[in-house]
Amino acid sequence: MAKAKQTENGRVPVHMERMSDKDFSRFSEFIYTEVGIKLPTTKKVMVEARLQKRLRALGIGTLGEYIAYLFSPQGMAEELFQLIDVVTTNTTDFFREPQHFELLTKRFLPEWHSRFGAQRSIRFWSAGCSFGMEPYTLAIVLSLFKERQPGFSFTILATDISTQALSAAASGIYDEERIAAVPQYIKSKSFLRSKNRNKQLVRVTPELRRHVQFQRLNFMEDFSFRLPFDFVFCRNVVIYFDKPTQQRLFTKMCHTIAPGGYLFIGHSESLAGMNLPIQQILPTIYQRI
Repeated sequence: MAKAKQTENGRVPVHMERMSDKDFSRFSEFIYTEVGIKLPTTKKVMVEARLQKRLRALGIGTLGEYIAYLFSPQGMAEELFQLIDVVTTNTTDFFREPQHFELLTKRFLPEWHSRFGAQRSIRFWSAGCSFGMEPYTLAIVLSLFKERQPGFSFTILATDISTQALSAAASGIYDEERIAAVPQYIKSKSFLRSKNRNKQLVRVTPELRRHVQFQRLNFMEDFSFRLPFDFVFCRNVVIYFDKPTQQRLFTKMCHTIAPGGYLFIGHSESLAGMNLPIQQILPTIYQRI
């Protein structure tokens, strides 16, 4: 790959020229095929701005050169994972949309436990887990339930397409401000403060981290699992997909849910008009038929 000429201070000059319509069309079609995300022309400026980081990291001077590199054999082999990290949006918090976790504690977990007891572990999938706040929130809620129900056990699979997000999630380290809204009794049980108080960091306890398995997964690829899940959380993920892509994804996802199991989606999302083997039992909560 040709390197752009460096300036006297050793930095590569990054030219802020606009991506051509042809390059953007090719780029957006590629992203849609690979990860299912639609990038309309209204997102062009955002894409150009985000790609500047990759230009600087690679020592490439222009967006045109970057597109040429991306679609070269070398670029396809080396750049795809990095590109996905750039164009995907990872926004999440602990106890986001808290009604779901309240319903788990008060209704769904007691119902499940009364049916199965200690016969087997309850299986959760956090699909599109981003930086890990959702699966760790699930681990907290399930651990608190376990304290009151001897013999209760659980497993959590957390997946995302972004290798950068998964690496951060697996570490379980967060800025202290991220847990500001978490109740104090949960903070003290679930997080360890950094010994270096100047860093203002916390880490999810080893016990909670052991309950979560992180794995990279691209929704656009075929996927299956050895055992079905009792609960699937796929929240605030499909808002970036068009309806046909959502239909294909949820069709595949429903086949990973055990009969009688549940699918939770985000409050800004809808499954209206989709032909799926599920029935709505509450807003944003569906049961596998």
